[in-house]
Amino acid sequence: MKVPFLDLKVQYQSIKHEILPALESVCENTSFVMGKHVFDFEKQFAEKHGVKHCVAVSSGTDGNHLALWAEGIRRGDEVIIPANTFIATAWGATLCGATPVFVDCHPESYNLDPAKVEAAITSKTKAIVAVHLYGQPADLDPLRKIADKHNILLVEDAAQAHNAEYKGKKIGGLAKSASFSFYPGKNLGAYGEGGAVTTNDDTLAEKCRMIRDHGASKKYYHQMYGHNYRMEGFQGSVLGVKLKYLDQWTEGRRRAAKKYYEELRDIPEIIVPKEMDYAKHVYHLFVIQVKPQTTLSTETRDQLQAFLGQNEIASGLHYPVPLHQQECFAGLGYKKGDFPVTEALAEHGLSLPMFPELSDEQISFIASKIKEFFKK
Repeated sequence: MKVPFLDLKVQYQSIKHEILPALESVCENTSFVMGKHVFDFEKQFAEKHGVKHCVAVSSGTDGNHLALWAEGIRRGDEVIIPANTFIATAWGATLCGATPVFVDCHPESYNLDPAKVEAAITSKTKAIVAVHLYGQPADLDPLRKIADKHNILLVEDAAQAHNAEYKGKKIGGLAKSASFSFYPGKNLGAYGEGGAVTTNDDTLAEKCRMIRDHGASKKYYHQMYGHNYRMEGFQGSVLGVKLKYLDQWTEGRRRAAKKYYEELRDIPEIIVPKEMDYAKHVYHLFVIQVKPQTTLSTETRDQLQAFLGQNEIASGLHYPVPLHQQECFAGLGYKKGDFPVTEALAEHGLSLPMFPELSDEQISFIASKIKEFFKK
């Protein structure tokens, strides 16, 4: 049995009859940049996440940058970011000229650990970025208390968490703003790059709209510095179609996760992810860990991945090199051992196949091969 890590082809075939007319509509109306499809999607996505405003942009990375840029983050500022995240989170700060300050993740949620944040705050700290990693919301209440105490900005990075919930409320409007990614592999993915910033703040939303369109609210009249972060019409049309299926696909991921828990719970050599009691996890990724019982555990993880590959089961590593150990951040002075929980995930974590159409049969096959590997 062949099991892909992600199967976008089967998803496309199921909605092809809606996608192709939507793309044709963009061509017929020649609304290739922004336009009705993008504006309609913005309205629908905001409603889905219970927020007043959605500002569609050209990528999730651009959304990370825009959320901080619009709030005045600049050179000399510091922004607290989890060490365990994709590097695009850090670019939000660096593109503003600010310095990312990394903090370790919680050993169970894998998100920014609130207990370790306050020690990283200095007089230069201007923002905290709470990443909802792998599809599980960060613990926002204690992070909000810290941010309020120190009068600093709290924003959400929801690139992997479309439709997720924190204490019964949809993410995306639980901080000053949130950034989303619509990269094709995301839970809600475009057919190319795409992103958004959501907020309940009218003034911030208007500022974001101006910045994404060259700092102008009217063509050729530029009130502020800006950039070209506009979404393409094709991406708006695709996302508008796919958004209708987000609830269904979310439940498909949660069903797959439940089956994984059933199949993997009796394998003593691995740690399965934990869904925190405050969260509705949407399982963008399902990341297990090979227990670090020996100095060979990283090698064991790699051998397990190779064994799964030999059996035509695709898997991934998220993320094999933590941010504080990336070459581009060498000048920040971090070293191996600074963030042990993050480093353990990098060394022992393995992402198993996860997509809404993943069948129980496929999951049972994956689990059987993991068991077979450890029996050897």
